[in-house]
Amino acid sequence: MAPRTNPRLGYPMTLFDHRRKEIARRSAPLSARMRPNSIEQIMGQSHILGEGKVLRRAIEADRVPSLILWGPPGTGKTTLARVIASATQSYFETISAVNSGVKDIRSAVQSARDRLGMDGRPTIVFVDEIHRFNKSQQDALLPDVEEGTVTLIGATTENPSFEVIGPLLSRARVFRLESLPDEDISALLDRALGETELTAGGPEAILTEEARALLVRVANGDARHGLDSLELAVESTEPDEDGNRNVTIETVENAVQQQSRYDKTGDLHYDTISAFIKTIRGSDPDAALYWLARMLDAGEDLMFIARRLVIAAAEDVGLADPQALRIAVAAQQAVHLIGMPEARIILAEATVYLSSAPKSNSAYMAINKALADVRDTRNDPVPMHLRNAPTKLMKDMGHGDGYKYSHDYEDNFAAMENRPENVRGHRYYEPGNQGFEPRIGDRLKRLWKDGRYGKPPEDETS
Repeated sequence: MAPRTNPRLGYPMTLFDHRRKEIARRSAPLSARMRPNSIEQIMGQSHILGEGKVLRRAIEADRVPSLILWGPPGTGKTTLARVIASATQSYFETISAVNSGVKDIRSAVQSARDRLGMDGRPTIVFVDEIHRFNKSQQDALLPDVEEGTVTLIGATTENPSFEVIGPLLSRARVFRLESLPDEDISALLDRALGETELTAGGPEAILTEEARALLVRVANGDARHGLDSLELAVESTEPDEDGNRNVTIETVENAVQQQSRYDKTGDLHYDTISAFIKTIRGSDPDAALYWLARMLDAGEDLMFIARRLVIAAAEDVGLADPQALRIAVAAQQAVHLIGMPEARIILAEATVYLSSAPKSNSAYMAINKALADVRDTRNDPVPMHLRNAPTKLMKDMGHGDGYKYSHDYEDNFAAMENRPENVRGHRYYEPGNQGFEPRIGDRLKRLWKDGRYGKPPEDETS
């Protein structure tokens, strides 16, 4: 009788292999020991795995294309890849992008070719943290993914639009996995409490409602973190006289640490600052303060936040409240001088002011229109009356001829045509109707009677 062969390595299995695997299984974290083995056991992700969904149908029909699974930690990317491999009877080859190179990729691909040729068994190459592969490493996967020699399943916490090369992305379907809702995390905790995997046949573990609520909160949608936090809390609880482990909120507080998924270079960084600016623009100070607090709690760069406030003051508040830019710049300087924890007050004050201020993007739109004209038209010479005339030769050539010194005229204003002929009459600045800006518009309409900033006075009375 032929010896059993290790399906992963291709050589005969020994008692040492069995012992090593059993020890590894017992010492693995609870989240690994409770890893689902079927689609039905996977919590959440009904938007892609529910009945009738595209991915669910592809798995059931054994027609799974190459995939990129994108989502936060603990949402089941690795689990889903393993379930797909099991459901489709595919060989599962794992490559970690953290410690693998082109040589490892080529070796895995060659094994897949041999396997396909010898017994017709397809191979799923699972690349964990595929965003860590550089361009040449991702390029090494391309030919065999395109030919169908391997089915690629890449897992990433980063936006694949930025982290996965275009040719590979075009050959794979991207599926977004979402953080688990609190009710799913709570259900997982219940499942774990009923598993011998948690207690190993020892005293029963009982969670108080306060302890459960805290575990759900600190999990923050991350199944792995929730389960492993539960395990640590249970192991930290001594059995009572009845032989039960009563896990209290105090035990959970001591056993777990608040974790933030905030990554100063990742998607959440950009999503959070986007939410911050958009809520300021939307005149919602409470929401803006919430997103500010999220960034402060995660240790975001204070000067990054302050710079964004300066931008918002100019881009979104603008001339509706010219004071806003002064306040934002003062806040930026004060934060630079003071630092945390007091800087939170300065940033909060600027955030509330900008959120509550009237809004205008007229200056933002005006400069964009002017830049478009500069790029799309000839750069004609500066009109003669506006040219500098520091020498007699320049004056003799007509530089400065016809210029009117505004302060010599009524209202310190003298109407002149100040643009090259090819862009004359092009409208850039359109005064808004919020806050201070109508006063600006009224003054410009009064000075420029050619109608460029509104109807000419004679039209308004007709």
